[in-house]
Amino acid sequence: MKLTDLISENCTLCSVPANSKKRILEILCEKAAESFENINTYTLLESLMAREKMGSTGIGNGIAIPHGRLSQSNEVLVVIATTEIPIQFDAIDNRPVDIFIALFVPEDNCQQHLTTLQSIAKTFSDKQICKQVRKCQSNAQLFSLLNNTNNN
Repeated sequence: MKLTDLISENCTLCSVPANSKKRILEILCEKAAESFENINTYTLLESLMAREKMGSTGIGNGIAIPHGRLSQSNEVLVVIATTEIPIQFDAIDNRPVDIFIALFVPEDNCQQHLTTLQSIAKTFSDKQICKQVRKCQSNAQLFSLLNNTNNN
């Protein structure tokens, strides 16, 4: 599934004031919980933390794709956020992260999960897109930029 098929303006956050890995994950989960009827922030956070325990989802170049599987949902949800300042996230290149793409997927949908992760990684492997994302000043501007990205 393409990133443009999954993003929504109400799940796009620009210049979030977070200063730790735990805090940015909480913010991403709080935002995601608003879109799920039966899943709370804590359950979402547990799913992300379980994945982070296996290894950081910081893919390098200031980007992280925290993702979790949910047994109580059959919908895919993406929350995108940038932070005011880069956060230490144990990324593979040891650089701090300021672009976060949180992905929540149904537990039994492995193939869609992998395809979606690939689409997100491909989009954010474009240095120009990342540069533009970092320049965004509002949630609407960030959403519009990503929604009009040709790389998806």
